[in-house]
Amino acid sequence: MRELVGKVAVVTGAASGIGRALALRFAAEGMSLMLADVDHGGLAETAALAGDGKVLTQITDVSDASAVAHLANRCFGELGAVHVLCNNAGVYQGGHMWTRSEEDFAWLLGVNVWGVLHAIRAFVPRMIEQDTEGHIVNTVSVAGLFAAPGSGGYALSKHAALAASHALAQDLAAAGAKLRVTALCPGAVRTRIAESARVRPPGLVSTPTRDELDALHHVGRHAADGIEPSQVAELAVEAIREERFLVLTDPEYAARLRLQTETLLTGNLPSYQ
Repeated sequence: MRELVGKVAVVTGAASGIGRALALRFAAEGMSLMLADVDHGGLAETAALAGDGKVLTQITDVSDASAVAHLANRCFGELGAVHVLCNNAGVYQGGHMWTRSEEDFAWLLGVNVWGVLHAIRAFVPRMIEQDTEGHIVNTVSVAGLFAAPGSGGYALSKHAALAASHALAQDLAAAGAKLRVTALCPGAVRTRIAESARVRPPGLVSTPTRDELDALHHVGRHAADGIEPSQVAELAVEAIREERFLVLTDPEYAARLRLQTETLLTGNLPSYQ
């Protein structure tokens, strides 16, 4: 899908970080936008930054199937089509696997996995029916490739998001659809990922553990040293145009992935270093 001008893009998690960068990059391409997030103020700011093009916004909790269905209905109803779907909304929580509560896993899986699945069900059938070129970009994270110590719940959700992306791409290819899929796997990016708890629903709140706080501190420092969200958005646009499935934000990750695969094939546990 090389031509983006005049097309329609949907971006979840658009109030800040990578989602905002994607929205602004698509706006620069001359695309109409449907932007979604749970952060009303941040969403309005992104819309204002996007310029004078067609921009719609909607408060959407992607873990809620009915909310995502409503987002899709409004988008197809008011914009007439969807050509690029970015399932970008995501949250982070650290800590050991054995200290995570049921609420912790419900929150992580609700946003990071069910958010992707709800969007696939709500948008993809109608994107196929359009019979036009289209692209689904799922923001997975490098955590979908490498399970880091202290981030088990997050890695679990992101491995699942990667599997969903892979399976979707295979299904679309087998069906002869004109849609393509990209699994976007950024590493450290200057976002507010370590502050994800700010959007955690009251019903899923839990008391932070010491190991969780340590992991959040580490991730926060790592993010501060990361690349700009605009660089990730640029890679995403390149992937759409080149129909690339896997996008890594650091060439080092390819070597790590190769080493991990070789280690797994020996039956041993890969090192995270």
